[in-house]
Amino acid sequence: MPREKSAFEQLHPCDFYTPDELLEADQMYTVYEIARLLQGLEPTAEIDEETEAILLDWAIPWVMQNAAELVVADPPTEDDPGYYGLRRGTDIERE
Repeated sequence: MPREKSAFEQLHPCDFYTPDELLEADQMYTVYEIARLLQGLEPTAEIDEETEAILLDWAIPWVMQNAAELVVADPPTEDDPGYYGLRRGTDIERE
């Protein structure tokens, strides 16, 4: 249910990291790791499933918004997530 802005003590700008600020150029990350990084956590930080689900609510739109600056790799197995990384000129073979 919507709330009046006046109901909040303070409002903050909705700023997110850019891919260059968040990701290392030579690394690939799962969306779960990106979710942690967006919150200032280490990519391998242990968090409970409920918190992880909330963090994914931020990470998935971030990946979609920044898709032009990212590359994606297939998961190692069918049960694993895919991997995302910074797009560099030589990362994708042209057909």
